[in-house]
Formats: sequence, structure tokens, C-alpha cells
Amino acid sequence: MSYSMSDGLEVAKLAAADIVAWLSSKPETISVINVENNPAFQSRDIDLIWTTHKGEVLVEVKGDRWNRTNNFFFETHSNLEKGTPGCFIYTEADWLFYYFVNTRLLYKLPMPKTRDWFGITMNRFRERSTTTPVGNSHYTTVGRLVPITTVMLEVPGVVRQQL
Repeated sequence: MSYSMSDGLEVAKLAAADIVAWLSSKPETISVINVENNPAFQSRDIDLIWTTHKGEVLVEVKGDRWNRTNNFFFETHSNLEKGTPGCFIYTEADWLFYYFVNTRLLYKLPMPKTRDWFGITMNRFRERSTTTPVGNSHYTTVGRLVPITTVMLEVPGVVRQQL
């Protein structure tokens, strides 16, 4: 399967905008800061800093259009050719907000608990890859298709939220 860089960026922008608007409307929210373009947070794979009355929460947003498969795509390599690990492997976020933009369905996955579970169980799940053209070249993203119901049943603290 192949995706263009602009398609991915469009989904990511829409997902981040929807999540920021939703978090901003919550009564416990003091502020939401989008740090997607801040290199200090990019290297830690953190997209949002959500400040509530209880403190600061670091959030990684994963936008996805493919809601009909009933799977999450947990990225293990963001750029196989360069050996770059996938965001799911190295994010320092407290929560991964996995958001299906078409249906506005959000799954809040506690990190690192979800990653620890995935590390133990990932060989159960099918590996898939996509290529993204960049100029005259391309890069390959690799991950696992993980059934949403399996994550909901096996990872404590996962929350499903309709926005």
C-alpha cells in the first residue's frame, strides 16, 4: 500500500485539531499546547501538552482513516530504510490518543503500559508495511495490525470515547 506525504500530514493535522478542540472543552482543562513542530518534543514523540487541575499530561496523537478494519496500526519502524523506530516504540507520552478521523472515535491508550504489553505480545499480530513516496525516492513504514478488541480486553486503562 502507498500513501503520499501530504495525505499523512492532512490526517495528522485534522486529528490534532480535533483532539485539541475536544480537550480544550473539558472542564478540568487549564491549557492545551500543540508542540508537534517543537524539535525538543518531536525527538520524544510528543504532540500535545495538556495541563489539567491535576497536572501536566503528555499526549501523542495518532490519526488514522482506516476505521473499517477494526485494528490499530502500531508502528514499529517509521522509516525502515534509515532504521528509524516507530513512534509507538519510543514515544515518551503518558497517553497515546489513537483517533479515527472519519468516525471521530478516540481510543486513549495508557503509555508505557500499552507498549509493554505490545512488546510481549506483538508476534501474535500480522506485520504490514506501507511506502510513502518522497521526491524520486520513498520510505517504508512497518507496523503490526492489532485488533482493537484485543487491546481493550488485555490492556487495563484503555478508554474508548466518541467525540
